[in-house]
Amino acid sequence: MDRSAGRGADPIELAGTVRAVVYQSEESGYTVLKLETQDGESVTAVGCLPYAAVGERLRLTGVWTKHAQHGEQFKAETAQRDFPRDADSIYAYLASRAVSGIGPATALLIVTAFGDRALDVLENEPERLSQVRGISAKKAREMSENFKKQTALRRLMEFLYAEGISPQLAMRIYRFYGDSSLNILHSNPYILAQDHIGGAFSEADQLALNLGFESDCTERIEAALGFELRHNAGNGHCFIPGDKLIAATAQLIGAERETVEEALDALSEDGDIVCETIAGVRGCYLRRLYEAETACAGRLKALAAEDGDISKNADKLIDSLESELGIRYAAIQRETIRLAAKKSLLVITGGPGTGKTTCIRAIAALFERAGLEIALTAPTGRAAKRMAELTGREAQTIHRLLEAGYSPETDETVFQRDAEEPLKCGAVILDECSMVDITLMAALLDAMPEHCRLVMVGDADQLPSVGPGNVFADIIRSGVAETVRLTEIFRQTAASRIVTSAHSINRGEYPDLKENGEGFFFMRRTDINRAVDTIVELVSKRLPENMGIPASDIQVLTPTRRYETGTYNLNLRLQAALKPSAVGKKEWKFGDFTFREGDRVMQIRNNYDIMWKKGGGPTDKGSPQPEESGQGVFNGDIGKIVSIDDLEDIIYVDFDDRVAAYSADMLSELEHAWAMTVHKSQGSEFRAVVLSVSKGAGVLLTRSVLYTAVTRAKELLVAVGDERVFGAMIDNYRQVRRYSGLRARLADG
Repeated sequence: MDRSAGRGADPIELAGTVRAVVYQSEESGYTVLKLETQDGESVTAVGCLPYAAVGERLRLTGVWTKHAQHGEQFKAETAQRDFPRDADSIYAYLASRAVSGIGPATALLIVTAFGDRALDVLENEPERLSQVRGISAKKAREMSENFKKQTALRRLMEFLYAEGISPQLAMRIYRFYGDSSLNILHSNPYILAQDHIGGAFSEADQLALNLGFESDCTERIEAALGFELRHNAGNGHCFIPGDKLIAATAQLIGAERETVEEALDALSEDGDIVCETIAGVRGCYLRRLYEAETACAGRLKALAAEDGDISKNADKLIDSLESELGIRYAAIQRETIRLAAKKSLLVITGGPGTGKTTCIRAIAALFERAGLEIALTAPTGRAAKRMAELTGREAQTIHRLLEAGYSPETDETVFQRDAEEPLKCGAVILDECSMVDITLMAALLDAMPEHCRLVMVGDADQLPSVGPGNVFADIIRSGVAETVRLTEIFRQTAASRIVTSAHSINRGEYPDLKENGEGFFFMRRTDINRAVDTIVELVSKRLPENMGIPASDIQVLTPTRRYETGTYNLNLRLQAALKPSAVGKKEWKFGDFTFREGDRVMQIRNNYDIMWKKGGGPTDKGSPQPEESGQGVFNGDIGKIVSIDDLEDIIYVDFDDRVAAYSADMLSELEHAWAMTVHKSQGSEFRAVVLSVSKGAGVLLTRSVLYTAVTRAKELLVAVGDERVFGAMIDNYRQVRRYSGLRARLADG
């Protein structure tokens, strides 16, 4: 068999009969099996092949790959599947326990009784099974239902395969709609593009048109409206003005504006979309975002109005803290601590080096002395860990604080802590607030018990949240909360050019790029290839050898994923330099990427089902550490591949001492993180940052992106690239408007 044709070329076909199922994930459908080809050769095939079983015939389309341990494998992208037809193959299929409730002995009885019609009887005449010795009427019905579950999914996959739609989408549809999936798809193919399924609108639209739906049908227009709102939520908008939504939808599907407006009115009446005048425009919301925004506004206004004064003896407490900690608070810091004791809602904002952490530490101590139980929290694991290290107290991510989980019924995040089961604390201190989107803020506020105080800390000049809303900036601009702006750069950080340059950039001033030193360096490389070579050399040789900073403490940042200086290419180059392939070194190829032991990786979506373990090894004194376990790894978590188990096909990743196991079907949730975008770096701080300042999309080359990147560096920042791009980013003070009604709701009344 010529296998070179399927390597890096167009997909090829491979047909055969399943002889053994090596591994199968019920959740994702990912399967490893042994296939006997038409030529009699035994090969390994992998892919999304749910309920694949011995005896069935497959026609696969895909490519040949090479596994480090298991050798040649055929990676199936699509599959056509046929149930076995002759009695021997049907017996092999049923004897493999492909159908729950049927084992080898029962399979032999069924095939002996019905021969090559056994599967037809199992599906369509289950009452006849009760004629077989040992099979009751109840058991016959159960066997038939189990088989029908498989046939329903197979038919769904075959139907979608013929339409060019991936089997992964078939798995998601079936998880929600079960045996009715195919009927529901025929009645409304646009469910493919809903959030919980995750297909593209273009896929759903093409399927609908192929099924004979009219181009101006109600289902199409309503689906297009929902798609536009979800798409724009992904770009940070809580709502879209009605006229813009109508125009965008009409252009998307080539419909008349009047027809689209009628469909919008109907959806609004049904409550699927909420339309309300806000800030002088007709805002159109997805219901979940409307509810999150109004809930946030209501709770924040109530907090701001609440009398939570516990400031009696605050000055004495501040004096005692100064004595104990050996610190002298500046006037603005003392005033901030006093306000935290007086107000139930307080906002603290400021740039790097202005004393935000000092205020957090003092406020936490003040609350504790007042008898309040406090919860320290931040949006990301790295930010929470840094918060814990700097305050000497436990800190958690918001997701962990609220005990986030996953609901398979709705395919959404659910929180165990809410208004019914609130947090057990009297105060919450939330750091890195600029990263918190409207839905997460609503969840946190909902879980705060009555009379619980909230202190929000962050840098309002950093990039806004990835998710919808502009929460931190809206709260500050609304004036609803007492807000302290820290502007003074304190003595211990004033000598750092990282800090002074960050503040200069934020004011629109140009740092002197010729003045290298004090933690800030600029290396001029106008040629893109030279810039990439320099970045790789800095991380792999120059900084470790000349400055004693290991590569593990260095993070490469770039504004973009594309181009030579984007994350894709930089990660390939950095991996080749830092973790090259070598004889005996374990690695695992996945698509265009190769994962190796020691690689730095990032989780790129929330997954509440990933199990992790922590501890269990020896302490410095030799005694065993207590072992913890839990589940959930979240978007943006950065880890290191600590081992690859070739026998079990498992990759183990260490996320800040929490070791999680990834099987082959989960690798699409990981990407290399030797280089990451500035947006992904929010909430993190690194000992050294190497920043690429080269070409990119104008929307990414902005002052806020540059400012955020510079403030990620703790000890050293090396910017590599073109000083003209550096200057252009400072000049580009473009702030992309986000449609959010929070500010208006907070300022109203």
